[in-house]
Amino acid sequence: MAIHILSEQLASQIAAGEVVERPSSVVKELVENALDAGARAINIDVRGGGRERIQVADDGSGIPAAEIELAFRRHATSKLERVEDLNAIRTLGFRGEALAAIAAVSQVTIVSRTAGAAAGVRLALEAGEPTTREPVGAPQGAVIAVENLFYNVPARLKFLKTVNTEKRLIDDFVTRYALAYPHVRFRLTHDNRITFQTTGSGSVADVLLTIYGPETARQLLEVNAESVEQEEAQIAVSGFVGPPSLHWANRSHVTLFVNGRWIKDTSLTYAVIQAYHTLLPANRYPLGILFIHLPPEQVDVNVHPTKAEVRFRQPNAIFGALQRAVRQTLVDHTPIRGVTGWQSSAEESGGAGWSGELDRQAFTRRPESAQGALDLTWTSATDIDLGPEEEPTAAPPPLAPPTTLGGERLPIMRVVGQIGAAYIITEGPDGMYLIDQHAAHERILYEQFMAQRADDGVAAQQLMAGTAVHLTPSQASLLEEHLNALAGLGFAIEPFGPNAFMVRAIPTLVAKLDPSRALMAVVEDLESGETPLARELEQKIVRRVCKTAAVKAGQSLSMAEMEALVQQLEACQNPHTCPHGRPTLIHLSVAQLARQFGRI
Repeated sequence: MAIHILSEQLASQIAAGEVVERPSSVVKELVENALDAGARAINIDVRGGGRERIQVADDGSGIPAAEIELAFRRHATSKLERVEDLNAIRTLGFRGEALAAIAAVSQVTIVSRTAGAAAGVRLALEAGEPTTREPVGAPQGAVIAVENLFYNVPARLKFLKTVNTEKRLIDDFVTRYALAYPHVRFRLTHDNRITFQTTGSGSVADVLLTIYGPETARQLLEVNAESVEQEEAQIAVSGFVGPPSLHWANRSHVTLFVNGRWIKDTSLTYAVIQAYHTLLPANRYPLGILFIHLPPEQVDVNVHPTKAEVRFRQPNAIFGALQRAVRQTLVDHTPIRGVTGWQSSAEESGGAGWSGELDRQAFTRRPESAQGALDLTWTSATDIDLGPEEEPTAAPPPLAPPTTLGGERLPIMRVVGQIGAAYIITEGPDGMYLIDQHAAHERILYEQFMAQRADDGVAAQQLMAGTAVHLTPSQASLLEEHLNALAGLGFAIEPFGPNAFMVRAIPTLVAKLDPSRALMAVVEDLESGETPLARELEQKIVRRVCKTAAVKAGQSLSMAEMEALVQQLEACQNPHTCPHGRPTLIHLSVAQLARQFGRI
């Protein structure tokens, strides 16, 4: 084939693929332009997850009428003039590609007026080419409407995720930039419904309250490290982090900004996580909103067209400053480690028990209400779930190799006692059994849950007074997407204001569980990844609810409670593993015991 120069339109569409990956990319570029223009109020209106329409209106400086067509040409920008300017970028945008890339794959209308101009101008473009232009009355600022995104690039349109997924990505971006620019009033509307808005008060704490709700926001610790000079870099770290008692199932709640720019940096995220070393349960992650400030010449933002990745001239200095700032904040605000408010070592290791009088006193039993069935209800400050579907954890090798039973049902067993407040000791026809009380109770609840669902549906327990749960905008969109699936599993949940929900009923089998905790556990699992099939999703939700409701390692049980648990485990169809695959028990035969004592 002969070599030829690409047409301007084709070149623009190829370039657009690097800048405009999805609807959230459009929101990002338009909001960053508004912030660079000095906007104090930004309204984002989204229809159909951004496929149908995205409109961003701001009260910034606007684009002069004489330059409005030029603004949609590739490599047209007001933010760079010389090559040297690339060495110290002080604005969010600078490439001069965003507007051209957006216009190349959509239908765009812009209305803009600068300060002092008698009138504004309205320009319409299709596939990057102007179609109409006319003077209009308009307030100062710019309103850009992007419609039918990727209408002329069907291959790109085909690879977009669901509407709700695209909505969540937009929510994530807007809430993050609201944190970085608390003096700006943000309002986000999805399909004519306001889902997020801030006051523009200038207080990051106010934005945190809007995003996370009062229960989470009041726990956050302020990071305010003084500017320090390290390896020729003047570095300042500020922001908020959660205490060790507040943790999540994934790293997505660690948000980093460099000079007001939201970035993705695996190394710096690891620095924040490392600051919590020994303070969090296994496979749990902190919440952190950290702002790093340093001279612009110390950071290179011209790495990727999306500008989400940056390079530092002194990366080790940034890593160290961030880690020390977070760790020092935790040391200053965290009391000496005790039982209250901390995860037990039993939960961290998957089964190691508590020891000592102080540990035993941390748990308070409520009156028993079980009659022929296990009804373990406990209160404990350390009763914290470990997270979504963890893999089995390795245990130290025993003195003699134990045997796990095959697929057969369990024999009738006699309860002997409990060890380490985590394992039940029983005697069977051919030796001794050690039962993991948490894994066993998970299996019992799971089979009861699935049996109910297969028969007449899951029975629900109506709550005398509903429980309100506040979620982030992204979590709220995620929950709305799965309300029908949750309703089929015994949850009655209804909207209760912006990003808030009221839990009216929960499954009867877990009726003693804190409703807000049950719902948050489900939301965390949904956040951890997408499950393609509805049945798999429902099973995942059931497993997580059962895990959260099951008796925990570290909880002392009475003889009657242990006997009830063992009897119900004996009745299970698959009693040998919990729903996540961990063994529920090990077997030491009489012959194995005899060998250990030298009798064989």
